[in-house]
Amino acid sequence: MKYPLTTVVAVAAVLCLGAGAAPAKEFVVSQKDKAFSVKSLNLKVGDTVVFKNDDPFFHNIFSLSEVHTFDIGSFPKGESRKVTFEKEGKIEVECAIHPDMKLLIDVRK
Repeated sequence: MKYPLTTVVAVAAVLCLGAGAAPAKEFVVSQKDKAFSVKSLNLKVGDTVVFKNDDPFFHNIFSLSEVHTFDIGSFPKGESRKVTFEKEGKIEVECAIHPDMKLLIDVRK
């Protein structure tokens, strides 16, 4: 069966774009004893962080970093919130309720 050259080129381009692309990963960062479970985290573009509250009180995780600004709101023990990182760069993450809680996320391609 013959296919037009444009179809062959289009299929080859799609296959090449997908080749070598690592699947996105999910990382869990818990909050326990008014601290993040890690001080820093290295991610790839497209990875997701699950912020899980293991403390008996609320946390409000946010970032004002230019690369990725977010505020996932207040949430109680046992709940979690997800953030996916789509841009390369360094992101400082904090808790609005506990100002000593800090996390640095470094996102690369």
